[in-house]
Amino acid sequence: MRIKERLQCIINRLREVYPTAHCELNFETPFQLLVATILSAQCTDKRVNIVTRDLFSQYPTAYEMAAARQEELELAIRTTGFFRSKAKNLRAMAKDLVEKHQGEVPHGMQELTQLAGVGRKTANVVLGNAFSIEEGIVVDTHVARLAKRFNLTKKDEPGKIEADLMRLVPRSQWTNFSHWLIWHGRRRCYARNPDCANCEIGTLCPSYGKFTKTARLKAVPGSRKKAIA
Repeated sequence: MRIKERLQCIINRLREVYPTAHCELNFETPFQLLVATILSAQCTDKRVNIVTRDLFSQYPTAYEMAAARQEELELAIRTTGFFRSKAKNLRAMAKDLVEKHQGEVPHGMQELTQLAGVGRKTANVVLGNAFSIEEGIVVDTHVARLAKRFNLTKKDEPGKIEADLMRLVPRSQWTNFSHWLIWHGRRRCYARNPDCANCEIGTLCPSYGKFTKTARLKAVPGSRKKAIA
């Protein structure tokens, strides 16, 4: 089976397994999604959603966040990790929105990535989920891991992985494709000890047998030593 044919089968199966897959960051406006995505770096979506419940009531728009004191914002987002640099970026990003975009989140990749703390991945999240603009594919740790396990890329850098995926995945499915891989990575294809035995797309995954074999070797005393020899 050719790679594009296999990929389409994978897409069809993931769509069936995760019909309601979506961005798991809570937001009501593009600004809120932008803030939440910046906070999600090195932090779980669950933790971000806890923090933003109060954060969005304190700073509902770019205008309030641009006027926030550094110390106050640090305290509000402290549990997301790297809170000093995140607070600095959020304030600078909000000021950019106020001064250059009348407080509104722009709809373009170039304009978004010129904002403080906003890279291509963050811009892809906002464009795809807040504006339904298929500009690229979000490559987080789950997407990168599964793309390699599915043999859709051999690259390690997120930008190069995204480029490989964009050549294979139909543009109309770019946003959903990242959702499907993220959901599958969180619920089945874990970084360590993936649940291959119960995987809904195991028959389509080139890595399925490798993980099964590795698991069996670890279960047999002395097997790792023999395997290395």
